[in-house]
Amino acid sequence: MDKMENKHQVRLGAVQETLFIPLAARARETQKKHPVLRDPRAAEMVRSIDYDTAKYGRGAGGLVTVLRTAIIDFWVRSFLSAHPAATVVEIGTGLNTRFERVGNGQVHWFDLDLPDTIELRRTFFADTERRRMVAASFLDEDWLPAVAQSRGPYFFAADGVLVYLPEDKVTAALARIAAQFPGALIALDTYPKRTFDQQHRLAARKGIAARWAWACDDPRSLERSGLEVMESATITRLPRAMRGQLPARYRYLMPLADPVLGREMAITLFRSKKPAT
Repeated sequence: MDKMENKHQVRLGAVQETLFIPLAARARETQKKHPVLRDPRAAEMVRSIDYDTAKYGRGAGGLVTVLRTAIIDFWVRSFLSAHPAATVVEIGTGLNTRFERVGNGQVHWFDLDLPDTIELRRTFFADTERRRMVAASFLDEDWLPAVAQSRGPYFFAADGVLVYLPEDKVTAALARIAAQFPGALIALDTYPKRTFDQQHRLAARKGIAARWAWACDDPRSLERSGLEVMESATITRLPRAMRGQLPARYRYLMPLADPVLGREMAITLFRSKKPAT
């Protein structure tokens, strides 16, 4: 009883609860002998939260989630290698630990999420001189001035969150970022319409209340929002420079999995277009 009482209680909205999907996947991956990524903080948080995460992070779904996260990690690291003291904004941060995985001691960082998620997040993390948690919706504008006051260049990362939001609001929010931060990099994942029925059935089977809302068959359609595609990846076709860093079993598995998983998701790195002169 005491052990349960010591666990952190969770009161989150339906979409916010999906943060446990990547959290559990990273925790499970960390336990492997040769993981794609190591995240001991994820394992600690899973153990300390009073929430049943056993249904998450298993099988192909866990692999997909971890590889998606690893691809964005790779892009952020590459960005910071060229701009060590730049600013990174984690959109819909949940309980992500990307700062711990890629932080270099110089980067300025914003963890953005809804108030109930940030309240939970503050149980495990604290603001510092270079890292700040912001309780706000990505779809609003009130968080943008704080980011603009931080030093550029800028990298915005949205990992497994925008698919739950309405298309018109997502594209409008991306257009605001593009307009206010010309030249910024933006990494996000998209899912074609044909995958939605499968995801909704899976969510119902696992008791997940949130449903996907934004289908994007072609990430290049976002160029209408002021973005240009810099690089595109899938979980079976990773950025070339990243492939050699994978454990051997994943390098062998990717070609075999491509017919099944290669078109389920796109992870795209965009650059916001600079105004024409």
